[in-house]
Amino acid sequence: MLHDHQKLMSVFALAGEITGRKKLQKMVFIAKKMKFPFQEKFEFHFYGPYSEELTLRVEELCNFGFIEEVKEDKGGYSQYRYTITSAGCEFFESEPIDIPQLKECLINMNEQSSRFLELVSTVLYFEDLAKEEVIEKVAELKRKQNYSAEEIDEAYQYIETLKKTAFSH
Repeated sequence: MLHDHQKLMSVFALAGEITGRKKLQKMVFIAKKMKFPFQEKFEFHFYGPYSEELTLRVEELCNFGFIEEVKEDKGGYSQYRYTITSAGCEFFESEPIDIPQLKECLINMNEQSSRFLELVSTVLYFEDLAKEEVIEKVAELKRKQNYSAEEIDEAYQYIETLKKTAFSH
């Protein structure tokens, strides 16, 4: 088993059930931005930062029987739920990776909506720009989501909260 697969297994082992492919992508991207040791490369995509590598690794973990992916029909669209299997738990416990503060950050992110995590990850993707430029990018790239100024401020506050948690070790 490759080391990057093990790190990804820790996401499922620590966060519990994750609902939605988009949410999973955003959680790993945000965790990577919080300096947690994820290696997947992300590009900006329709729903914000997206990693083809992450999609393939999740598929491989499902094929290994370590992660269960359940497709649910939501009338008009499909949603995927991910949980670690008992074989996945056994494997994870036999080869544990200790990443301080990761569990707390993942649980916190998993409690957020996919829509909010999409905003947070977009802000982080453009973090090298001035806040005004980020606001313009969000307005341009995320027009359909119609994020308010309050939501953007909330995203910046949330990022600071996550940084405090992530860097408290």
